[in-house]
Amino acid sequence: MLSLLPALLLVGTSFVKCSVVIGLLRNALGSAETPSSLVVLGLSAILSLHVMAPTARAMVDRAGPQLTEALAADPLTPDGLARLGRAWDAGKAPWVRFLRANAHARERRLFADLARQAAQRQGATAAVSDDDVSVLLPAFVVTELTRAFTIAFLVFLPFLVVDLVIASLLVSLGLSGLSPPQVALPFKLLLFVAADGWLLLTRALVLGYR
Repeated sequence: MLSLLPALLLVGTSFVKCSVVIGLLRNALGSAETPSSLVVLGLSAILSLHVMAPTARAMVDRAGPQLTEALAADPLTPDGLARLGRAWDAGKAPWVRFLRANAHARERRLFADLARQAAQRQGATAAVSDDDVSVLLPAFVVTELTRAFTIAFLVFLPFLVVDLVIASLLVSLGLSGLSPPQVALPFKLLLFVAADGWLLLTRALVLGYR
């Protein structure tokens, strides 16, 4: 279970949207491995740290002594696990607020309904709240993917126009032997740099959170 914790925390941050958008930007440019996967992951992680820094600081401030006790104990022992659980319970409220603020209401209702249906099939009587992490986390991830694809669509459009124009020019000039993607790549890079693409993309990724 502990091995899954980093992955669960990762999908509960802005990393999902950042990595998807930057990865699709690479596809839109038509540059197979530039920027490399390592650069995509690194930039996504840096932007995510910037977005999540206020939430992380609030979590550490709330956890306080419980977090200190948990870090001092062996996390593989029952006592260490119990301390980690207490620290998590004490500090998770800011993260839950972040999930709630950035998960669309439609997705929250969907996963709350699914959780209630699953509980009814199991004969459980406990009420499922819309603020449960089991509801907020998948709702947040689906919302992030939807927003990522929306941004990627807007990124793709100008590059698609460049591809079409270059392909038409090559055909009209009788240069069909040349590869349109290779010819279009420098023009795509020029367009992206001239439009301050990194600045616009970073602003769209970072300022889209509440």
